[in-house]
Amino acid sequence: MKIAILGYGKMGREIEKLALEEKCQIVSIIDKKKLFGDIKDSEVAINFSTPNSALENIFLALNNDVPVVCGTTGWLNDFDKVVKHTKEKNTAFLYSSNFSFGVNLFFKINHELAKLIKEQTDYNISIKETHHIEKIDAPSGTAISLAEDIINNTKYENWSLTSRNEKNILSVKSERKEKVHGIHQVNYSSILDDISIRHESFSRKSFAKGALLAALWLKGKKGVFGMNDVLNF
Repeated sequence: MKIAILGYGKMGREIEKLALEEKCQIVSIIDKKKLFGDIKDSEVAINFSTPNSALENIFLALNNDVPVVCGTTGWLNDFDKVVKHTKEKNTAFLYSSNFSFGVNLFFKINHELAKLIKEQTDYNISIKETHHIEKIDAPSGTAISLAEDIINNTKYENWSLTSRNEKNILSVKSERKEKVHGIHQVNYSSILDDISIRHESFSRKSFAKGALLAALWLKGKKGVFGMNDVLNF
């Protein structure tokens, strides 16, 4: 498969390394520090650029009839624009806040737990995420995905980084530390007990592997998708 890499930071380089190991061909790299090849030669583009450049890169690919797999977070105010443009161009777009198989399994467990606990009013839910200090957005896109799923399935109406025991406001806490690839924990707590689910990533390779799997899956498809489609959850 011929791949264009949009954004050549740590994730972009990790995807390049894994793609070459899997006998894929990198035909284009688009980054402010590195330009290589022609995106028109690619079959799929994988975008892990910065939030500020994500929309421009996605539209560049879609305008050249190249389907896009996107893992950049922090740009989702423009998500509807991308959905509309994908349909207008009759191509494909796949977004996930996290491509790790383990995290997507974590999403599924959290979804089911939130539904089961919906009627148990004694429980309060909170989320904590920890990442490396270079991560730009806070909270992480993964934490936001967890929060939105809880909101869709429980009493909570919104989430907040500052909320502490506010009625119907889900508390989300973000920390930035050295050499942390990603830790997410969701607590379901009452005065009688506590249920906690936790996921920790040890390497960027898990994200790169999932993104490459998504790119292989997306090739030849039309429409807007997510990792649930890829993994058939």
